Amino acid sequence: MLISYQNRPPHIYSDNSFYFLTARTLKGIYFFNTDSKKKILLNVIRKALERYNCDLYAWVILSNHYHLLLKIKLGKELSSLIKNIHANSSRILNIYQACPSRKIWWNYWDKCIETPKSYYTHLNYIHHNPVKHGYTKNMKDYKFSSYRHYLKTQGKEWLEDSFCAYPVITKN
Repeated sequence: MLISYQNRPPHIYSDNSFYFLTARTLKGIYFFNTDSKKKILLNVIRKALERYNCDLYAWVILSNHYHLLLKIKLGKELSSLIKNIHANSSRILNIYQACPSRKIWWNYWDKCIETPKSYYTHLNYIHHNPVKHGYTKNMKDYKFSSYRHYLKTQGKEWLEDSFCAYPVITKN
């Protein structure tokens, strides 16, 4: 089902589909610049995914944005899922920092994943993101990413093969 808003490109809400999501903080401010703040966001994300019956396949949280690769049962609930994450993470962070009513999130982008190539390229993009943004030189050293889960469950060879087969193209 294609629902057209003033977004470009328009959101595509498809049931039982994979989505790549990106959300950025207002003006790129580093609101999530400590481990404890990143944990707040990760816990909110996990609770929202459970509430909306989503499966999480990959994730990364940086100081001013996050990326998720998930599968949602009801595509029309995607915007409600994001609103839940942003409202609850803002509320908790604002309580934590004694800054009531402060706006944290600026916007989000979603992409419906339609091919295995797109899935694995986005998976690799998520895992490479902390390196891209200079948080670490090695993906396995970054705590707020699903990379270490894949390293443990799939192994180093599988990850290296995935990066070779589906390289991440970054623009500098």
